[in-house]
Amino acid sequence: MRSDKHTKRRVRGISVSGVQVFSRRLPLTIAIVLAILLAAAAGLWFLAEVNMRPVNAADTASIRVTIPQGAGTLAIADILKDADLIRNKMLFRIKSRTDRLDGRYKAGVYILTRDMSMRRIMEELESGTEAETNRFTIPEGLTVKETAEKLDADGLVATADFLAEAETGDFGAYRFLDGADGLEGYLYPETYDVYADATARDLIDRMLAHFDKLFTEECYGKAEALGFSVNEIVTIASLIERETRVPEERAIVASVIRNRLKQGMPLQIDATVQYALGEQKERLSYADLEIDSPYNTYKTGGLPPGPICSPRIECIEAALNPADTDYLYYVLRPELDGRHNFTKSYDEFLKFKDAYMKAI
Repeated sequence: MRSDKHTKRRVRGISVSGVQVFSRRLPLTIAIVLAILLAAAAGLWFLAEVNMRPVNAADTASIRVTIPQGAGTLAIADILKDADLIRNKMLFRIKSRTDRLDGRYKAGVYILTRDMSMRRIMEELESGTEAETNRFTIPEGLTVKETAEKLDADGLVATADFLAEAETGDFGAYRFLDGADGLEGYLYPETYDVYADATARDLIDRMLAHFDKLFTEECYGKAEALGFSVNEIVTIASLIERETRVPEERAIVASVIRNRLKQGMPLQIDATVQYALGEQKERLSYADLEIDSPYNTYKTGGLPPGPICSPRIECIEAALNPADTDYLYYVLRPELDGRHNFTKSYDEFLKFKDAYMKAI
């Protein structure tokens, strides 16, 4: 009996001692758990704050977004993410719910930018104030001057104001303009939506930003591999733009330009003479071919100093990926369907030319 009592006391003593030890350690354990929870909360808060920030604080290009009737928060999150206007779709949905904005976003057409925070975008969609915008289209193959005149005719900006901004504005932030003498060739032809009060600077930025988006790192790499600068590639693309009407001929014309450059032959491209003349003529005279200009590729060797118009991306891709041919000449077919006959023989070229001249 005594032995059992002693045993019970020992067990009880150990139990009491264990409780005492645990009770002394409990505050430290709680503190560690709280610290972990606080750290996790701080991390989540920081992550949320980062994802609430603008996608690109330096990108002010206008993006037209249409929120359809009946679109829920999930669908709107998809639209915004596809337009690269928000960083995280899940966070947009969570914030919309916690801020009680679910079901309060209004359908409509909005002009948003990537320098807007997620909160700002949410406020825009909640307000339902559709942006007053103008839509304009710049066709392929226009010069800076022709682009200015088109915008003036559309009632967006005066020709003189646009040309002044194009000539004196600072657009050095665009990498592709390194080595370019002005904006010729870089005002990308496309359909755009801008605010109704957009300035000449806004319009130019919009077109340059789109060029920047299309001329990817792969394009820079291919240009370097070919031994051309970006400006030379865009120059070649502008020649292709003005010389071709049939898509499948673009890469072939690119090969002719490359082959003639390799052989040191003058390009003798009519479109460069027309650029030098400052007007588009149905047919060039022999006097036209004598014009004294670095853009007259009948009299000067190599490429002209710069682009002669704004080419579409397909022409830029053709300049970067010329066909593998030995052609040195091309002339319009006598069928007058916009297609060309190509040859490496000068004598055959003369026959093709004679057939074309008889056709017209």
